[in-house]
Amino acid sequence: MSVTKTRKDVVIIGAGAAGRSCAATLAQHPEDFRVTIIERNDVTGGQGTSISLDKEKYGTDWMNNGVQGGSPIFKHTFNFFKKYGHEPQEVKLQVAFGKGPDGFWTNCFPSNLINQFSYDIKKFGTVLKIIKWTMPLLGLVPIRIMLRMFFFSKDFGDKMVYPLIALFLGTGNQTANVSCAILERLFDDPNMKLWDYDPETLLPNLPTMVTFPNLHNFYEDWRKDLQSKGVDIRLKTEVVETTQRNNNGVILQTRPTSNNSSSGITAPACITETFDELIMCVLADDALRLLGKTATRKEKFVLGGASFYDDITITHSDRTYFKKHYETEFDPKLCAGPKSKTQEDQIAFAKGEQSGPDGEEKGFRPMYYTKSYKHDPKKIEMSFDCSNYQHQFRETSDSESAGGKAHVYQSIFLDKRSDELWTIGEIDETKIIERKWWHQLGHGWQHYVRVVPGMMFINGKNNTLFAGSWTLVNMHELACVSGIAAAYRLGAKYTKFDDFAEDFFSKYLLLSHGVRFGKEERRRKKQH
Repeated sequence: MSVTKTRKDVVIIGAGAAGRSCAATLAQHPEDFRVTIIERNDVTGGQGTSISLDKEKYGTDWMNNGVQGGSPIFKHTFNFFKKYGHEPQEVKLQVAFGKGPDGFWTNCFPSNLINQFSYDIKKFGTVLKIIKWTMPLLGLVPIRIMLRMFFFSKDFGDKMVYPLIALFLGTGNQTANVSCAILERLFDDPNMKLWDYDPETLLPNLPTMVTFPNLHNFYEDWRKDLQSKGVDIRLKTEVVETTQRNNNGVILQTRPTSNNSSSGITAPACITETFDELIMCVLADDALRLLGKTATRKEKFVLGGASFYDDITITHSDRTYFKKHYETEFDPKLCAGPKSKTQEDQIAFAKGEQSGPDGEEKGFRPMYYTKSYKHDPKKIEMSFDCSNYQHQFRETSDSESAGGKAHVYQSIFLDKRSDELWTIGEIDETKIIERKWWHQLGHGWQHYVRVVPGMMFINGKNNTLFAGSWTLVNMHELACVSGIAAAYRLGAKYTKFDDFAEDFFSKYLLLSHGVRFGKEERRRKKQH
């Protein structure tokens, strides 16, 4: 007697990278899943958005905002890009940390600070190995305590370690409390590392990074494709309440997104909707709020362990502000004497006298910047020179100093609770292009004690799965992989396209879902 397979109604809350990746994976099986995405905003993409610019002023009519680029290891992200004809572009990373001869260092040429901390930098490599060997015990220790345990210089932590981790992992002013495991993974884990540890300079000279294509256009193309495959994408719709999650299904109260809650206008009436499975592709605190009274003790414990902080990004063209707070050009006073032919070449490159590795265009043009606050050096401000970083600027504009287009900068002021430190008021109001608030994951050590190891105990329970970069570390690639993993748990197929990508996926599946990929694949083959 044949058994009729029931098509499942799956609702995905959130249309960012995690939600879209999940929907795309489920949409490969239209006979098995009917997919609905609910998104409270009027566009898809989550934090990956684009904004319009004046091309006459800035040399291009768009720039990415929130998510600008990543590492060459972002295989799943790039696979989705290429599927819709959007190609990421490689760039040689240039960074500028700190200000002045006593506080500045870079990965482009030797600096006084690198020489000053040469012993700490070499010892840092040994400590990374010790963290790896003693995982998970030492891995759970906050970075600030680790630096004390191994007697690192306080200035080494304040001027080099904290800014480096904060900038590239988005840990912001919580970096001192980040787990050592993340520090070690950043330098050593093939699936997560952004670069190799350099025993001479900490950060290698001009590593290859990748800038993303126009994210708005990419997400629009992705949206249209998913809709053509039967995915119901409902924008400007919010979940008000979850009233049931059990074997009888998931019941949600939804309504059109209301922007008039404080104006006295009555909110739209709620609609009761029933689904078979719920996938939460929103931040942990939002998920907990939406689950409401249906949240279990385990869910409250795990999701409640994720801490978020409110940051603001100012997109502007105030060159005066940028030059005041950052080192934007090569200055001999910032440069230490060369100790090798390699360092001589680095200095010549920075001065604009010769090309860099792989034919990189000559000249010191930093893309990433940080500055530490004098009153609290563990806290920083982060900035980007988007005209130096994002490829569409580099393809169309000349340098400012040569009379070309004005540069577009982004200055990120971290943790609203510390706004007394901010220098946001110094930015010329007439040169501000956009202000945008972000709700960012803090990556504290508690996150790696409660949230990361706890996800496998709540994923798949009560007809509910969770996805998002917050389940591990704040990377676009993690968001994509987490969404694919949630779909896989419901029975969708993982389509292999790259050995490295499959290895990353299998590790995430084990960590966040407690499922061994190889074993599950063998089980599925036997069933068929």
